[in-house]
Amino acid sequence: MAARKPKKTVKKVKFQLTKSGIAGIAVVCFCVFLWMFLLGVWAGQSLLFPPVSADQLSPVLHDSGEGEQVLDVIRIEAEKKKVKS
Repeated sequence: MAARKPKKTVKKVKFQLTKSGIAGIAVVCFCVFLWMFLLGVWAGQSLLFPPVSADQLSPVLHDSGEGEQVLDVIRIEAEKKKVKS
């Protein structure tokens, strides 16, 4: 009979973490998820809400002239977004 070939030993990878290491990873994951949530809310706010038109301004702002300034700023920002995309 032929001699048997020795089995190759498979190296296993092992990770060992202390409780403080697990807590550190949990804190980092929480911060990443919080950042992604806030970024998603910001993007959703800018995508879902249309620019304010002159008809939607309140009478107080419309009579005082402040509403026109706010409306001009919103129009300028909307035009910048259209140019970039």
